Amino acid sequence: MKTLSYQLSFHTPAFLGNAEQSGQWRTPPFKALLRQWWRVAWMADKDFRGDVRSMRDEEGKLFGHAWLENDSFERDGRMIKTSGRKSEVRLRISHWEQGKLNSWQGLEQGTIFHPESEITRHRVGPHAYLGYGPLDGRGNTKLSQKVSAAIQAGENATFSIAVPEEASALVEQALWLMDRYATAGGRSRNGWGSFSLTPLDDTPALAGELPSRDWQQALQLDWPHAIGSDDYGPLIWQTQAHSDWQTLMRELAIIKIGLRTQLVFNSGNNTQTPEARHWLSHPVTRHNVKPWRQGRLPNSLRFKAYPDSSDPTKLRGHIFHAPALPTDIFRPDKEAVSQAWATVHNLLDELTQKPDQRSYLMIKDPSRRANLKAQLNEVTLGRNRN
Repeated sequence: MKTLSYQLSFHTPAFLGNAEQSGQWRTPPFKALLRQWWRVAWMADKDFRGDVRSMRDEEGKLFGHAWLENDSFERDGRMIKTSGRKSEVRLRISHWEQGKLNSWQGLEQGTIFHPESEITRHRVGPHAYLGYGPLDGRGNTKLSQKVSAAIQAGENATFSIAVPEEASALVEQALWLMDRYATAGGRSRNGWGSFSLTPLDDTPALAGELPSRDWQQALQLDWPHAIGSDDYGPLIWQTQAHSDWQTLMRELAIIKIGLRTQLVFNSGNNTQTPEARHWLSHPVTRHNVKPWRQGRLPNSLRFKAYPDSSDPTKLRGHIFHAPALPTDIFRPDKEAVSQAWATVHNLLDELTQKPDQRSYLMIKDPSRRANLKAQLNEVTLGRNRN
């Protein structure tokens, strides 16, 4: 077995709920992340030509399973079939302490403009917007009644892993991907639960290759197996450096509002036909697609907070697209999905330009368009983090 050890440090609050929905350091979320990014590493190693059945066979034998029909092991010179096996990967966290963040008082960053939030007079709390569910957005932002605590930014623990030597290369690639792109806990795709892994003792430095694939080709599969790319390179954008996570999350909220509301709804709730924004994620408050019922389509555009390479005391937001075609239950129209995401990519690219070169023309109401444009003009992105 090869043993690796890292300091795992959170850069934004993490909603890692236990059975009582209280924030707690636990190994299961990180084992799930390791499996998720191991699949990406496996697919990239096969030049994105591997089949899912073969991947699941290898995954089950490495991480444990109770479902493979073709698994066997050797005993006394004989091969014996088995319907299950334990994981060959061992994980340990140095403590399983409860989260220490039990109040949001003083952390919210005022309100920002949302062109569709008429009930709150077009103003929303940025943290509440990105963390709705774990955070209660009614009145002053606070932890919801179901969440008694969260892990706060700055907390850390020792994260150790033991893996069979012959499987270590892909696992270490997955750990590198976790460090750069993974987040943990509730609302983690919005940047909550951002963390980094710092090697300890004689553990080698994290290293790997970006699993980048043309995003249109990536839509051939219905699971996120690569970081998308286009003619300009990987679909990765980064914000300016921020001195704290609170202001960074405010900026990410502004970006997300801009991305979503550029795709304007023309129908009401329980529409029979999906519109462009539905292909980004579903369900949508007061704008669900009736034939989809409550089918959950997770957003494949993800946010992560990460220390600035030139000044580790500051944080940058990293935005990346891991494209995947919606599953068959949504009866996806690949052309419509492609057009919706192309609009998102174009807006993010606009945010790398000077404010007077940006359009923001999708919102028809002049007043709302002007307010959104003024807010987005606060943001300047950079393109590509290889």
